[in-house]
Amino acid sequence: MNFGNLGFTEILILLLILVLFFGAKRIPEIGASIGKGIREFKNSLRDGEDDERIEGPRAGSETVPPVRDEPKRLSD
Repeated sequence: MNFGNLGFTEILILLLILVLFFGAKRIPEIGASIGKGIREFKNSLRDGEDDERIEGPRAGSETVPPVRDEPKRLSD
């Protein structure tokens, strides 16, 4: 198990510091809340994509050709 340049010993030290800092009972709660936050974030991204597919392009994002004034003709 290798996370980037962290070895097994460094990961073990980090976990020990987390247990000392937060306590053994709080770590599962923290992990669950982080997981819940990530799930909600992903769901909100999916909901935004679904809304965009249903509604089509957003207002103001359409490309409208520029209006050209016709040259005025002089009457003979």
